[in-house]
Amino acid sequence: MNQFNTVKKQAPKAVLILSSLLISTPWLSHAQLANTQEPTATEAAVNSATAPKNNPLNQVKTYTCPMHPEVISHEPGRCPKCNMFLVEKLDAANPANPAAEHAQHQAADHQTSEHGHTSAAKAASQVFDTPTPKADSLVKAQNNETTIKYVCPMHAHIISDVPGTCPICGMNLEKVETGGNTQEININVSGSMQQALALKVAKVERDTLWKFVETVGQIDYDESQITHIHARVTGWIEKLMIKSVGDTVKKDQLIYEIYSPDLINAQDDYLLAMDTAKANGQGRYKDLVRNAGLRLSFLGFNDRQIKQLAESHQTQYRVPFYAKEDGIVKALDIRDGMYIQPSTEVMSVVDLSKVWVIADVFENEQSWIAKGQKAEIAVPAMNISGIEGTIDYIYPELDPVTRSLRVRVVLNNTEVDLRPKTLAKVSLFGGPNKDVLVIPQEALIQTGKENRVIVKQTDDSFTAKAVTVGMMSQGKAEIISGLNEGERVVISGQFLLDSEASLKGSLMRLSSGHQH
Repeated sequence: MNQFNTVKKQAPKAVLILSSLLISTPWLSHAQLANTQEPTATEAAVNSATAPKNNPLNQVKTYTCPMHPEVISHEPGRCPKCNMFLVEKLDAANPANPAAEHAQHQAADHQTSEHGHTSAAKAASQVFDTPTPKADSLVKAQNNETTIKYVCPMHAHIISDVPGTCPICGMNLEKVETGGNTQEININVSGSMQQALALKVAKVERDTLWKFVETVGQIDYDESQITHIHARVTGWIEKLMIKSVGDTVKKDQLIYEIYSPDLINAQDDYLLAMDTAKANGQGRYKDLVRNAGLRLSFLGFNDRQIKQLAESHQTQYRVPFYAKEDGIVKALDIRDGMYIQPSTEVMSVVDLSKVWVIADVFENEQSWIAKGQKAEIAVPAMNISGIEGTIDYIYPELDPVTRSLRVRVVLNNTEVDLRPKTLAKVSLFGGPNKDVLVIPQEALIQTGKENRVIVKQTDDSFTAKAVTVGMMSQGKAEIISGLNEGERVVISGQFLLDSEASLKGSLMRLSSGHQH
């Protein structure tokens, strides 16, 4: 009786505590009410089976393959062609009940995700839960024996030692053979494909390579044949016989006449010395006459003019000057009536009986060039070919812009009218490099880091090999290492095979670093 009274007294306190909790947390009662009123998405999908036939939830689902859209199924599963997981095909028509559509999608996503996770887990366990390769298999790999890997065509980073399916897309893993030696990668190409690629091969053979350089040069003046004419006195040009640059000048031809007080005084001194020596005896004043004549010679008089002055005893006020050699006027800096000084260059004359050809040789071919080697010059613009010459000089430095070495070839131009500043083809012949392994230069695949060739094996498979290249001349390349005599290298279509070899090499490196 006392216990009942005690509970009766404490009941109002418990009611008050429960009421205060409900008032302070109204969301608790609301969530509880919502859970009792709204069905879950799974229940909506299940209830749709008992719904009327006109309910959109009652429509049959279709599944298709992402890689093969023609494959359609009404049940989830795998594609019979590529083994990928089938995905649900969405209906383009709008359903009448958005709430039912939402519930259907939630149920379908839940079912698909469960199926995908289950399938992926099984495939992943099949691929990744394989035992680690034993020590003997590692020894075989180190001994460059062929190994077999299985790779996903869609996800190349999925690699397995056993056949299976990809845990990501479900596709069957493809079989790939890899070898331990990454320097040689075998490529199998069918006969029909070889014909389609127009593959051509050439044998590795021994031959003699000549150090032959074919380059371009320019004809220029022989600088040793250029004569600069200066007047050694001050005066005025009275009569100029040369009119323009390019005029031909013959030896002893009159070039110009000059009026110069210095020349007049020098002539008078010479005549006075002759008269004094004649009056007082040749022995005492002989040196005076000789010195006066040397003065005239240094001022530009030739021997014939001095002799004429001694015979005529007449001073010339307009002194003529004559050409000393044949040539072409290269520069003309005076005109009639000009006042000139000893520093004034009257003109420059160049003899074209010899010309230079300045040729540019590539930096890697400079070791082939030596002074005295034979050269052959052709000038296509003038329809001239077969001119023989020799290397006269090799310039000591390279051109900093073109990185080429300049070579000078001297040509005899007495019978051929070569014009300076004309372009010419230059062929330089060096010594032979005898009994070396050579291949056609077009067989080389130059990547910048290494040189490779594609070799055709006896079983008609192809292998990419790295080679060491020596000199290259006349369309052939010397092979120092990497090939043997008699092997066959591909000279046409090798770049496609090299791409395939590079893909396989990448796969081999990837598999060696990621063993699953």
